[in-house]
Amino acid sequence: MHIERTAPPDLLGTLVEHDASRRRSAVLIKPSGRSLRLDGLSLGGYWELLYFLAWRDVKVRYKQMAIGAGWAIIQPLVTMMLFTLVFSGIANISTGGVPYPLFAYAALVPWTYFSLAMGRSSTSLVANATLLTKVYFPRLIIPLSAVISSLVDFAAAFLLLVAMMAWYRVMPGLQILAVPVFLGLSMLTALAVALWLSAICVKYRDVAVIVPFMVQVWMFASPVAYPVRLVPARWRLLYSLNPMAGVLEGFRWALLGSAAPNLKTLAASSAGVIVVLYGGLLYFRHTERGFADLV
Repeated sequence: MHIERTAPPDLLGTLVEHDASRRRSAVLIKPSGRSLRLDGLSLGGYWELLYFLAWRDVKVRYKQMAIGAGWAIIQPLVTMMLFTLVFSGIANISTGGVPYPLFAYAALVPWTYFSLAMGRSSTSLVANATLLTKVYFPRLIIPLSAVISSLVDFAAAFLLLVAMMAWYRVMPGLQILAVPVFLGLSMLTALAVALWLSAICVKYRDVAVIVPFMVQVWMFASPVAYPVRLVPARWRLLYSLNPMAGVLEGFRWALLGSAAPNLKTLAASSAGVIVVLYGGLLYFRHTERGFADLV
């Protein structure tokens, strides 16, 4: 004798409806239409998130460190000592009357900020993988927060630069007001490069290995340890396409009273930053839809 057991009609209908609704249910995460757009990347309404991500990066970076922000001073300070020994003591490079330790450190402060900001923001998307896959927000905020949080390191290193200027009795003129302009240019340069690298790093993790090597090569291709006038005249136009060339010479001019940066150099550097930044924004926008799937 075969007995077929079936669920009551009302219970069976409920189970079918529940299963169908479960298959149909989906969560679509998308930006609200009320935010400001920057080349297709919405930022308005997320400034508080940008602040907290930047502040979180600072706290995590220096958590359980004995020296803390002192590491932001030690790195450029040790590099300055090495440069002084090699380029001043051995190569005897002329700095136009500026003491070489001050000459080198005045360029190492913005350069160290740029290298740290670019390095941290280039791998920032991968480092925040869990955040990317759980909630929507403009992805641009992550590399941007890394660029902003690195200003803490810049401020710490800049205090030592002020102390060194007082020790060598170097008093800047009104051109010191241009320091924020050159700092802003270095921030834009770091962000422009990081937009490309961070988006590529999501798919190819080799970027994390390439960035330190790229920073090393870029430093010696920039006037950190030597003045721009040592670059042969026939190469200076090409050399000026390096955005950091104008930034470093600008810092020395604004703080130490060195020769003013060439206007053509600054124009070429600024134009290069704008082109790379705009291209980075377009590429970042094009690839950000797949970040959560690839990260």
